[in-house]
Amino acid sequence: MAGEPIVTAAALVIGDEILSGRTRDRNIDYIAGHLTRIGIRLKEVRVVADDEAAIVAAVNELRARHTYLFTTGGIGPTHDDITADAVAKALGVAIDIDARALELLQAYFKKRGVEPTPARLRMARIPHGAKLIRNAISVAPGFMLANVIVLAGVPEVMQVMLDDVTPLLATGSKLLTATIWLDCAEGEVADLFATHQQTFPDVAMGCYPSFSEGRVSTQLVLRSTDSARLAAARQDLEVKLKACGFL
Repeated sequence: MAGEPIVTAAALVIGDEILSGRTRDRNIDYIAGHLTRIGIRLKEVRVVADDEAAIVAAVNELRARHTYLFTTGGIGPTHDDITADAVAKALGVAIDIDARALELLQAYFKKRGVEPTPARLRMARIPHGAKLIRNAISVAPGFMLANVIVLAGVPEVMQVMLDDVTPLLATGSKLLTATIWLDCAEGEVADLFATHQQTFPDVAMGCYPSFSEGRVSTQLVLRSTDSARLAAARQDLEVKLKACGFL
């Protein structure tokens, strides 16, 4: 509903493998859709390398600018998994083996007959004061410290972690969307659409072209937290489009 608070978020993707092109990020699309559905606006996304200084700088900048910061990647068992240490440094807290995380991992290793090597136990290192985020797939937890939410990079694990932390999050007004499909190029409706935006300045509007099987089409997308204003903007736009022969 209109009048509810606006809750914002940023996402920080961490990993050399993303920047080198070796691995294609599959998490941002999922996070964006999930946050939109629950009433959190994802306002920006950044990608940084496995570099502590870069992670610390990005964490401090983004967490100060938004209600929440979600990070993905860098919490596994290898030497280059440095996200937990960087987040602890950014927030000025110590980090060590966490008894809660250790208990979870030891039980998991025992059940699977896996040796609890020092490398595997690195996944039990959690910044002091953090809440654990449950991992229903491979047990090693994520964590939430202040407004920073640290999630795995593996998409399937990230998704169950995101589900687990969601009840802890404050949410605001949900962004509603209306889409009108047109069988024309965006340039043909650009002026009409720009004028319509001026008529409804409180409704966000975007124009998105697509190309398929040699045909050009355009999506006109309207977004608002106010269902009545969104409906009015869509209805008025459809009248204008019909009058010009686009519908």
